[in-house]
Amino acid sequence: MTTSTCVMRAMLSRARYVDLDVRVSGRVACLLPPRSLQETALNTYRVTRRDLFPLVGAAATLAAFSRAVPASAQPAGPTNRYVYVGTYTAPHTAPGGTHVSTARGIYVFRMDGSNGALTQLQVLDVENPSWLAIDPSGRYLYAVNEVETWKGQPDTGAVSAFAINASNGQLTPLNDQSAMGSDTTHVTVDPTGQWVLGSNYTSGNWSLFPVQSDGSLGPLSDQFAPKGMGPDTARQEGPHAHQTRFAPDGKFVLGTDLGLDRAWCWTIANGKFVQNTVPYIQVASGSGSRHMDFHPSGRFYYIINEMANSINAYTYDATHGTAIWIQTVGTLPADYTGTSTTAEIAVHPSGRFLYGTNRGHDSVVSFMVDQTTGKLSSPAWSPTQGAVPRGMAIDPSGTLLFAGNLDSDTVVPFSINQSSGALTPTGAVTNTPVPVAFAFGAAISGK
Repeated sequence: MTTSTCVMRAMLSRARYVDLDVRVSGRVACLLPPRSLQETALNTYRVTRRDLFPLVGAAATLAAFSRAVPASAQPAGPTNRYVYVGTYTAPHTAPGGTHVSTARGIYVFRMDGSNGALTQLQVLDVENPSWLAIDPSGRYLYAVNEVETWKGQPDTGAVSAFAINASNGQLTPLNDQSAMGSDTTHVTVDPTGQWVLGSNYTSGNWSLFPVQSDGSLGPLSDQFAPKGMGPDTARQEGPHAHQTRFAPDGKFVLGTDLGLDRAWCWTIANGKFVQNTVPYIQVASGSGSRHMDFHPSGRFYYIINEMANSINAYTYDATHGTAIWIQTVGTLPADYTGTSTTAEIAVHPSGRFLYGTNRGHDSVVSFMVDQTTGKLSSPAWSPTQGAVPRGMAIDPSGTLLFAGNLDSDTVVPFSINQSSGALTPTGAVTNTPVPVAFAFGAAISGK
């Protein structure tokens, strides 16, 4: 039986609010002494019989929440682990950035789980590894090579494979494969670890590779190449494959297309992309659908739109791979007049919070997620203490969020308030060149 603790707010009969710790174990909720009453002079406040009614209601609400989010989705405690950081390498200027990179490739760090401090362990020379993914076994890492020419072959990027040393987290190159599409910008591994998918931004197609028994990549087995264009002739002159994301149950995989304002839906069968009966969901014209993430329950997913500076919420039908739009929210303050584009999106492991990054406004926008409807709350913003936060990720414990400031060459960790989702900088900033992607490796025990 699992136990989770969070903080709720209940209104007492004297019209004052206190924070309540409510511990849920199975289907039983019990009220614990409020932190605010323990830590301040308010601990002399006397709770009357009338006061108990809203408290019981708060407990019932939280008990319902605990049933809505599976125990497996509840974040674990903070822990030290290996972290892999992808970059745009010298002498490239990263998309959306302004300064020339001095990065060499993939940077391997040891993460302090208490504050997100990073200690460098290894640097591997890899060209433009701007996205990283670790397979389900934790033994292999895959990186894109976001280029237009690979080993003399024009109009193609690549995907590279690496073995992870379990004893020290360091990487050993295995092989690479041409993506048969240019500027490979994203890579993901299917839940079985048998297939790797690449998204090729400039050519607008997706690539599928089989994984060999040693973790290396076999030659391209299939690609999906849509046709068409969007309304913005400068940014949407054709399809722009930006990401793939498997549903939590692994049945369907979705691919966001910035050029066509779509999220395509496939299954993978016999080494081929198989289009769903409903082949895609259409995002509002000109939005520029960039990335997406699923709620851990599998009932909702969210798409962040680069050009519209917005996030769409959908209910997801896991049986049919279809979705229904429920909400669109902006990612910028209403009074902001500067230039900005969104970049990354992430749902907290608990499913209670959602985060996105704004490049230009240079912030992380955060929302609370309604566990019943999937709708997002009013936004809050946290400055990333740097410029152009292209990269962002939440560590597996759900206690830390990392923002990668492309133009400032910094990784800034934030602690996540487990009650409100609010972000607080830990102060453990790491200076490292052009950090744009994060992948979390194994936990480190006894160190």
